[in-house]
Amino acid sequence: MKSIRLVVARALARSQGVRAAALGALAVVCLTGAAAVKAAPAAPAAQRHAQADADPETQAAVADYNAGNLAVALAEFRVAAGHGNRLAEFDYAMMLVNGEGTAANVDEGRKWLRKAADANMSHAQYIYGRMYDDGDFVARDPAKAHYWFLRAANQGHVQAELALANQFLDGRGTPRNNRQAFYWYKKAAHGGDMTAQYVTGSFYERGGDGVRKNINIARAYYAAAAVQGDPVARLKYDELTTEVRRDAGKAYKGPVVEE
Repeated sequence: MKSIRLVVARALARSQGVRAAALGALAVVCLTGAAAVKAAPAAPAAQRHAQADADPETQAAVADYNAGNLAVALAEFRVAAGHGNRLAEFDYAMMLVNGEGTAANVDEGRKWLRKAADANMSHAQYIYGRMYDDGDFVARDPAKAHYWFLRAANQGHVQAELALANQFLDGRGTPRNNRQAFYWYKKAAHGGDMTAQYVTGSFYERGGDGVRKNINIARAYYAAAAVQGDPVARLKYDELTTEVRRDAGKAYKGPVVEE
């Protein structure tokens, strides 16, 4: 299904520009992988997970980070991480990798990132998998990436679901399986991912690999992606809407006239 792989490649390329401007630094990490960790601050991740993992030590560290007191925040994250707070482990790891408040220490940062991932923090699992998938800071190992993406995806992490779908589609780190790819694209689409919405629409538009062709369902997914700013999704929605209306007109035979 080469056409779907091309669809994915183009949709991913479009989504980078559309989402990076709207979602900020953490989104860049999620979209482009571990190489972008260097440019991504820890605080947005802390804000994202604070409700689940907040404690006074970590809250103080987040406040100091947001205030620009990076050296203080680093020390506070270190203490909270030492007490087993997985959010602090993650943010401490990101500060070490980024060199925020200290000289960059990728090896130490990776160690704390692994702790957060082992503690079942889905975003840490995703970032850890991203490192292995891209070969950033570690030797590239798509199979290890697949393991971590799957753990995160099973917790509903949308970017991990998308990454997992891409791996199944490409046969990277796992045997190629278009049905599994569709399954994870659809889950990510329901989680609000624009790229996954577009690709899921493409699956329904084409049919095959266990997916029954359904233009109306395809239109719905294209519409969802269009609302988020994908211009090609908007064009596809308009194209299929025209097709549906044309087919409806052909099916209409006019009123029955009794003789």
